[in-house]
Amino acid sequence: MHIGLMMECDYREGRTQREAFDEAFALAETAETEGFDGVWFAERHFAPPGGTGPIPSVASAPIVWATAIAARTSRLRVGTAVLVLPLGHPVRMAEEVATLDNISHGRLDLGIGRSSFPRSYEGYDLPYAESRERFEEFLHVMRLALTQERFSHAGKYYTFRDVCMIPKPYQQPHPPLRAAATSRDTFGHMGHMGLPIFASLGAAMVSDLATALRDYRTAWREAGYSGDGDVVLRLPIYVAPTMARALSEPEDSAMHHYTRLRQAFLRSASGAEGEARATRAERLLTLTYEDVVRERVVFGTPQHVTARLQTLKETLGLSGFIMEANVGGRIAPECVLESIRLFAQEVAPRLRSAAA
Repeated sequence: MHIGLMMECDYREGRTQREAFDEAFALAETAETEGFDGVWFAERHFAPPGGTGPIPSVASAPIVWATAIAARTSRLRVGTAVLVLPLGHPVRMAEEVATLDNISHGRLDLGIGRSSFPRSYEGYDLPYAESRERFEEFLHVMRLALTQERFSHAGKYYTFRDVCMIPKPYQQPHPPLRAAATSRDTFGHMGHMGLPIFASLGAAMVSDLATALRDYRTAWREAGYSGDGDVVLRLPIYVAPTMARALSEPEDSAMHHYTRLRQAFLRSASGAEGEARATRAERLLTLTYEDVVRERVVFGTPQHVTARLQTLKETLGLSGFIMEANVGGRIAPECVLESIRLFAQEVAPRLRSAAA
């Protein structure tokens, strides 16, 4: 049972960039001392404070963040959730991944994806329509670079001849991979590729996720892989001593998050995946806080949160949870820290004990 903490590295209105960095470092250090298994760094681009769309963040360089935290900690695993592969270069990224894996003595988990929003691609002057093909070829090249003494490759987007990458990873054959799955077709695609996945309740409900995970596991088995896949769930979690506080303290921030998420879907409702985004935006239009609490987040006392997460684990067949501690980025820092500590001290041990 993996218990992780999501690092969105929020850049909140009224705070400076320096304060955003300091808050993120404090959260990671809390995760180390409170016994989380790992921290997971988001990759966010072009989301300034005061705008619409994605929550403002200083997490544009997750490999740099993970390296800094690896140097400050001794036990905590550091992960990316996720590296947007098509925005980089496969050999350069393989070099950075292998370097970080050695610096951390094998504490790196490599979360990968292609992002569900075109905005990042526009900022990098890349066509989003190519994102899936680029992702697959990038991943193939990066695996070659990490695992082969020398490699060559001739593809649609990349060509290499007799490349010898140094250093090689500390973990063999490479750091554990885990891919993001958001759209319905992506779940089956990742199952076919045999990749462990992150699932998320961001724009989905539990019922949506259960259906998508059936697609993932069916594709996994049909592709001939052993077992039943591997799914870690990312979701907003908030823990407080009373239900009244657990529901009232994150309310404004959570509703702010879903408003911005709807705006992001509307702006990107064009192209091959536009219809699905428009449908998601429409579903969020009438979303109430009661809907959010019932289907999209886990807020409550330690006892309530433990019971909800245990039910999700059994219903969805999960191997772990990643706590999104400040959905919307507006919860007061002292409240976020209290919630994280309550989760680590009173919820996580019960989940681990039940999984043993």
